[in-house]
Amino acid sequence: MTAWKCFSLLLFVPVLGLLTAGCRTYQEQNHVIQYWRQGHLTNAVNEANSMAKKNATGKDAVIWHLEQGAVLRGAGRYEESNQALDRAQNEIDEYAQKAKVRLGQETGALLSNQANLDYEGRTYDGVMLNTYKALNYLQLGEPDKARPELIRAYQRQGDAVELNQKRIAKVQEEAARNEHSAAIKKAEQDPKLKAQMMGSYTNLDVLSSYANYVNPFTVYLDGLFFMTQAADGSDLERARKSFERVVAYAPNNEYIKQDLTTVNDLINGKPLAPTTYVIFETGCAPVRDQIRIDIPVVFTKVSYIGAAFPTLKPQGNYVPGLTVTADDAGRGTNDAPVGGVIATTSLLASMDSIIGLEFKNELPVIIAKTIASAVVKAAGSYAINETASHQQNWLTALLQLGTAVYQMSVNIADERTWTTLPKEFQVCHFPTPADRKIELQAANGGQKIPVTIEDGTINIIYVKSITANSPLLVTQFKLK
Repeated sequence: MTAWKCFSLLLFVPVLGLLTAGCRTYQEQNHVIQYWRQGHLTNAVNEANSMAKKNATGKDAVIWHLEQGAVLRGAGRYEESNQALDRAQNEIDEYAQKAKVRLGQETGALLSNQANLDYEGRTYDGVMLNTYKALNYLQLGEPDKARPELIRAYQRQGDAVELNQKRIAKVQEEAARNEHSAAIKKAEQDPKLKAQMMGSYTNLDVLSSYANYVNPFTVYLDGLFFMTQAADGSDLERARKSFERVVAYAPNNEYIKQDLTTVNDLINGKPLAPTTYVIFETGCAPVRDQIRIDIPVVFTKVSYIGAAFPTLKPQGNYVPGLTVTADDAGRGTNDAPVGGVIATTSLLASMDSIIGLEFKNELPVIIAKTIASAVVKAAGSYAINETASHQQNWLTALLQLGTAVYQMSVNIADERTWTTLPKEFQVCHFPTPADRKIELQAANGGQKIPVTIEDGTINIIYVKSITANSPLLVTQFKLK
């Protein structure tokens, strides 16, 4: 063995160090969600601001700006929230406009892991980003600025199906061109691997049946906005269509059916009656975990061939609903006073299902990229081990150990996901009580919170609950 070859092989050890650097998973880095779940909003904001600043120009800029925007919104800092969400939107849009394949970055990911690629944002990220911006503007009393955000959120949902089909086709084309395409194909078709995959993702088969990439909450907010802020008949027609769509996604929610009746009455000239809506965000969205699955051995002299695949992990510990009570809700039959329970929130949209359905659509791309990455890394390790096997025993042992450590250290899944989104959106509405006073109580028997409804014909009480143990965050704004 020449001195140069020996030197080149020994260089492999520090190169491994560079390739494996930064291989902590997103969940290991994400302290924002820990503070968020504990109800420490100030700490969550400080940590999110710090991580967004630290990663402002890196591969994780989008995800940290999304987390930052959500926690700032939760803390009632709406202008700052929109600034963070604007940064995320600009970054997402910039990625979307890039037509050329970033070949060098893709190659680097094949040698390390998919978490080393830029996080470009998923469809539900973009939809919720614009939805939150619209809500921020509404809570700032700027409905004219909320309108384009809702229109943009609607457009994102419509464009997503075609974009995902193109993404799958692109990945399949790249895999076919890879010099190890035969080994990749063999691994993908292995019956044992397929069986493990099917068993690992059975939870995706029980998700609520929404249309691909549709967020019913965003569609509902679209209907509510254009019903109350209608500039002309086309806005009212848009509101009607939005409510019709949401009825199909939440057929058991009677409040939405009533909204559809209301907008039809409005189209026919009947004015809106004083009504209070309660929108309830509860719980936390799923996080991404990982499972490790062995890839069929396609090379000898490689001691470890495996791959880490992301999985979705739903989060429990959430308030299942809200009850609204009032002492003076108006007059009922025979002019008798009506009080007590006047409304209970009903499910409008499950973020578990929205995120889960997109994850399911993304899965073919994830599997293809992960298997290709595992095969390419195994091929590289095989080549080094094959060369070293003809040399000194100590060098053979060192390099085989190094390649095994390398395989394991870079074998992590891409766990990046917007963790500070809620688990569910719920809604209820009722005629505004004469004294404009109500009480909110969590369905799990939590503390009652008195609320005095502000002046307005159509009022929104917006309630957020992060965990079953955290206090309810209550704000309000009016739409008319």
